[in-house]
Amino acid sequence: MFRIVEKKALADNIYLLRIEAPRVAQSAQPGQFVIVRVDEQGERVPLTIADYDKAEGTVTIVIQTIGVSTRKLCALAEGDMIADFVGPLGNPSEFVHMTDEELKSRHYLFVAGGVGTAPVYPQVKWLHEHGADVDVIIGAKTESLLIYTEEMAKVCSNLYIATDDGSRGFKGMVTAKIKELIDVEGKHYDECVAIGPMIMMKFVTLTTREYSLPTTVSLNALMVDGTGMCGACRVSVGGKTLFTCVDGPEFDGHQVDFDEAMRRQAMYRAQESEANERHNHKCNCYGK
Repeated sequence: MFRIVEKKALADNIYLLRIEAPRVAQSAQPGQFVIVRVDEQGERVPLTIADYDKAEGTVTIVIQTIGVSTRKLCALAEGDMIADFVGPLGNPSEFVHMTDEELKSRHYLFVAGGVGTAPVYPQVKWLHEHGADVDVIIGAKTESLLIYTEEMAKVCSNLYIATDDGSRGFKGMVTAKIKELIDVEGKHYDECVAIGPMIMMKFVTLTTREYSLPTTVSLNALMVDGTGMCGACRVSVGGKTLFTCVDGPEFDGHQVDFDEAMRRQAMYRAQESEANERHNHKCNCYGK
């Protein structure tokens, strides 16, 4: 069993949980994920690591309440126990294999969308600790949906906020902000990393391709089982069939077939809807 040592709301239906998991924390690296199971009857939920503290033995995850399992997870309180917390899984970000000297000569651009801002944070934090120059764009529909802005500002060189409605920062899409940074401000980047909604990552890669800017994306949203056994996270990368959970979750964004990935992401919506309806009916019957 794994104890929740901290819980807080970050935005509407978005929660941070810090879990006591010393062995996972000790081995965790940027870009990896964990498998969480609320109780013995619960389903396995893959969640990207949002932070980890090796000294305290804690791992942070950020969850948006979408389905039954995430709602059950976010209903727990500080001090409650989680049945399973397995990890770290997946391959860490490629930059962890670089030397500090190599990193100090590189300029990264991270583009984070919505809940995808959470897994961007440990990557930017790690790069900051190793001397890399990192700019970050955080995008959201409106100011109330922004998360991790204060934390991110402490570990990046420049933080840019982009909201669709202009309620904070740049008014417009993150892709327009990328163009402004490169075309107007004359920024040069060695690599872009984009994590967020699939449609956002698709258009980020289309934009960075115009500048021949290498771009890495995380396809963690495709994962179901997290071990490669279910096959639900198959993705075409450079014409090859790969599995997000064992071959990724990060890939060369310019090689990913995003249209196929988005179709695959929608495969289980009917089952998710049915599960939500059953859960809501059960809660109504018991007055919960």
